[in-house]
Amino acid sequence: MRAEDAEGAGRGNAAIEWGSDAMAELLHRMDLRYIALVPGSSYRGLHDSLVNYAGNRDPQLLTCLHEEHAVAIAHGYAKVTGRPMAVAVHSNVGLMHASMAVYNAYCDRVPMLIIGATGPVDAAQRRPWIDWIHTSADQGALIRQYSKWDDQPASVEAALDSLARAYSITRQAPSAPVYVCLDVSLQEQPLRSLPAIPDVGRDRAPWSNGPDALAVAATLRLLGEARLPLFLLGRLGRDEQDWDRRVTLAERYGALVISDLKNGAVFPTGHPLHPVPPGIFLPAAAAELIGAADVILSLGWVDVAGTISAAAADGHPASARIISCTMDSALRNGWSMDSFGREPVDLSVPADPDLLVRALADSDERVKPSEWPARDSAGAPPADGDGAVGAGVSMHDLADALHGALAGSPACLVRVPLGWNGADLEAGHPLDYLGLDGGAGIGSGPGMAVGAALALDGSGRLPVAVLGDGDFLMGGTAIWTAARYRLPLLIVVANNSSFHNDVVHQERMARQRHRPTGNSWIGQAISDPDPDMASFARSLGFHAVGQVNDRSALPSALAAAVAAARSGQCVLVDVRVRPDS
Repeated sequence: MRAEDAEGAGRGNAAIEWGSDAMAELLHRMDLRYIALVPGSSYRGLHDSLVNYAGNRDPQLLTCLHEEHAVAIAHGYAKVTGRPMAVAVHSNVGLMHASMAVYNAYCDRVPMLIIGATGPVDAAQRRPWIDWIHTSADQGALIRQYSKWDDQPASVEAALDSLARAYSITRQAPSAPVYVCLDVSLQEQPLRSLPAIPDVGRDRAPWSNGPDALAVAATLRLLGEARLPLFLLGRLGRDEQDWDRRVTLAERYGALVISDLKNGAVFPTGHPLHPVPPGIFLPAAAAELIGAADVILSLGWVDVAGTISAAAADGHPASARIISCTMDSALRNGWSMDSFGREPVDLSVPADPDLLVRALADSDERVKPSEWPARDSAGAPPADGDGAVGAGVSMHDLADALHGALAGSPACLVRVPLGWNGADLEAGHPLDYLGLDGGAGIGSGPGMAVGAALALDGSGRLPVAVLGDGDFLMGGTAIWTAARYRLPLLIVVANNSSFHNDVVHQERMARQRHRPTGNSWIGQAISDPDPDMASFARSLGFHAVGQVNDRSALPSALAAAVAAARSGQCVLVDVRVRPDS
């Protein structure tokens, strides 16, 4: 991001005179680099303070076109950095706009400080009409079931305390969004004296809890007895040293590793101990490994119960002793079923999975080699029809051409669509792939891509998002923010002109009921007219050319797009893919 793109006259010597000035000062001390927002009158006082008191620096305002995009941008940023961004949402209406993205971030366990606002709580201060419909008695209740903490303080001093507390809570594992609602009257209240600004740098406690000695010893004992150990690697961190420790631990025990596409890269996909390409759902070959293993170590795996059940349904019931390390239980409630089924485990370790890996890797326990047969690296990419030029572009064609265009320089695959085959994922670094969005909400991809681009700006690693056409069209105006702040980004739209995942569901339903499958496209097609993705992207400041619909043209089109993005441009490529790919 270019320095001149941060509007504002710079931080001066303005005194803290208003309630919102004190709040802006606290946000500055939190080391929050950005605050994504859609302008709204309910936090006009804070807006003024961020710009005219704080000089639009730390946090810098990022203008967005929809509250859902603002939250998705913070989500993508956190996926890369592990750090919270701030988001400002206008009143109850802005929070309702943002709610789907908040749910995604909650399910994905990322930190985020959401600052809301409301019209005057004191009814005597409300303007006619607008302040009444933009004021709620308990605004945080809108997202309370899928956020970690919320508050609506009643004084400036209490607001400062709530913001400081929220900042601490969202960073503590397991992370999730927090929400503080600021009465517009508090923001605009003149200060008679300077309130105490909380010292947010005082607490030096670790943000994650490690396993206790008994849990480490029990895990070491079970792994030491294993002959066919299997690791399920799920929601884990982006730290390179933790990545190396996972590899070291798997190699020490000769444990086979399963990962999935819902989460980011956690283990080298080409490693011999990672024999099955990752999937969104459990691949048959992975089910076979689960049935054969005698000890399974689950590290942040999403839906252990469902995975074991899926393996059994595939003819491979688990007989292994199962260790599950996760802190997820701290966020479970009776509203959201993202807690999944009761885990069928022999040892539960309520700790940060990366910290358990560190403890295990630091152990000097003697280990016997596993008895898994020798294996090569993960499976080869899928064969693709007859390979005839002009026969249509498959998702594998797209993946293959993209890998070729990106070869030789680091990139970050921010997202992939549902049709992406795990065998086409090449991950050798924790930032090679970021995973999905947690809550499986369509429309999150564009905003998360922008957030990842923000976090990666200046790193030398190019953010690339492969998005379905439905996902892109639902959230597409989010990309304007990338263009506005000159964030290099490549978006590839895998365009099958339909909500094809639902076509498959309708075909299945029709077959079950012995009805025509040929009607499954009705209500699912994105055609007649076909959206002009390139024109849409150009109108939002992206470089884009016409649609690519022939596989022979794909390598050169993607190579040109990558070159343009690496030169600092925002680029979109629309690729017509076969609906069955």
